[in-house]
Amino acid sequence: MKLYNIKQHNEQVTLTTALLQGLGKNRGLFFPIRLPKFSEDEINNLLSMNFIERSANILSEYIGAELSKNIILDCVKNAFNIPLPLVRINNRISILELFHGPTLAFKDFGCRLLAQFLNKIYNTRNNNKPMVILTATSGDTGAAVAHAFFNLSNIYVVILYPKHKISTFQEKLFCTLGKNIYTISVDGDFDACQNLIKQAFSDDLLQKRLALNSANSINIGRILAQICYYFEGVSQVSSELRKKLVISVPSGNFGNLTAGLLAQSCGLPVKKFVVATNINNTVPRFLRYGYWDPHPSVSTFSNAMDVSCPNNWPRIEELFRRDNRSITELEYDYVEDHITKNTIQFIADLGYLSEPHTAIAYKVLSDKLNANEFGMCIGTAHPVKFKKLIESFFCNKIKIILPLSLQKYVKLPTLSYDIPKCFFSLRNLILKIISES
Repeated sequence: MKLYNIKQHNEQVTLTTALLQGLGKNRGLFFPIRLPKFSEDEINNLLSMNFIERSANILSEYIGAELSKNIILDCVKNAFNIPLPLVRINNRISILELFHGPTLAFKDFGCRLLAQFLNKIYNTRNNNKPMVILTATSGDTGAAVAHAFFNLSNIYVVILYPKHKISTFQEKLFCTLGKNIYTISVDGDFDACQNLIKQAFSDDLLQKRLALNSANSINIGRILAQICYYFEGVSQVSSELRKKLVISVPSGNFGNLTAGLLAQSCGLPVKKFVVATNINNTVPRFLRYGYWDPHPSVSTFSNAMDVSCPNNWPRIEELFRRDNRSITELEYDYVEDHITKNTIQFIADLGYLSEPHTAIAYKVLSDKLNANEFGMCIGTAHPVKFKKLIESFFCNKIKIILPLSLQKYVKLPTLSYDIPKCFFSLRNLILKIISES
């Protein structure tokens, strides 16, 4: 598989290089040179397969001969052993639940497959530098990355997150593991964490001493993995409804939407996609007014979407350019916190307990869905990850029970380091951590 740097098209790399390197020159994102196109018969054949078999076939089509089909299948089996139920909410809308993995978030899929790929690739090479996975999180990514890479040999993980801006449970889920997982609390917002990550990848000293990589959705491995669950969602929709399917994606860094649009581009029958954000609405404003004007990010109930400069947006623009389509095809809207709360309460009256991100996708979809269309929301997180918040919406008249498998993390001590939003503080800490490991 060959990819090019969106910012510098003459930089072309193999998939292995893209997975190991994360970013291209000038912090450019990698994008496939060849975009697979499946015929209608091929799509129908894929949709008739089980999730594991189908995913291995789709990924093989992207990857080509660079990784054998047996290696791809082995990685998929280890990463994708997670249920993906499509739950009907009413006669017009269903929710694809992607939160039944080990950290109860959709990011388990992308992080687990990326970890499997990197483990296969890195540990079969002669390496003279330690691999360090350097990642920023606004909530769910940190836990998914930490658990996906936990205890893998010769790979260290350093995760930055904004201090006091993620839920207590989210923090406990990835800041208590130890071993090869290191977590850093930054005195700033998520955008500050992302900026520190970008500075790290441009730093000569860190590049000289470490094999730096990222497990954020800037890594193409995450995006490739996420293509697969869109196929699974569509496979659970009747052939009649597929012709009028609209998918609403709660969007923060826009990796999830990028994967959905790539699935659509290669032939998956989706009529259109809906962009759903919170008040951090850089993309909806861009789609409405035509100019890019990020504002400082604002903390909301849907904290994983508190992103004002989404990293994956250039990939979406590149895909529309490559497919000769207008980006105005995207439906879009944003939802403020009080509407998010009302929507969670409304969906609960229908018999379904949602969390803020999925509720935003539901609200925007229900507002945009035409009478002759069928809607699917991407359900990104389990409501227990926002236990206190959601219970407060119902005046504590409902109780959300934490799964037994995760209860142990609540009692463990937090192992995080604290730093200001200063790159030199980050660089010194990373070098200290790795030298002492």
